[in-house]
Amino acid sequence: MENLPNGLHRLNALPHASAENEFLKCCGSKSWAAQMTSDRPFTNVAELTEAADRIWWQLSPADWLDAFRSHPKIGEKKPAQKTSAASLSWSSREQAGVDNAPADTTEALADLNCRYEEKFGFIYIVCATGKSSAELLAILRERLTNERDTELRIAASQQAKITRLRLHKLIGSLEQG
Repeated sequence: MENLPNGLHRLNALPHASAENEFLKCCGSKSWAAQMTSDRPFTNVAELTEAADRIWWQLSPADWLDAFRSHPKIGEKKPAQKTSAASLSWSSREQAGVDNAPADTTEALADLNCRYEEKFGFIYIVCATGKSSAELLAILRERLTNERDTELRIAASQQAKITRLRLHKLIGSLEQG
């Protein structure tokens, strides 16, 4: 374990409550964060991300919904539940493709976000990193045609992608100090 990246070493060494708070920056599921904290120490980043996936897919749909509530809707800045400043900052950068969207795209996203939430009972979750507002809108339109169970699993897989990206951001931020 002596060749660990400094950020992973620091994450492994954190007190339980502090580590759980760090994991919550990556995924808003309290069950996921608690299990990740308990599974420490991680010997490398690959083991960390493998554990994140394994734990995620063992959780209940209620835990998935808990995670979804920590995200702002696409095109918005504020999530349904309180989240960390780091998580909000990461969300803002992940959704950068919406920042300069044309007004009609922004309006369509807002309208379809509402329709999506009414239909499925949770917000539209998509790994928005690197996607334009037009791409995000097209994905949203397509996913609105799904049945709820199918869509819940698709949203969960998108959350898993977001979590993996954020774990790398977390390790990088802990590298800095």
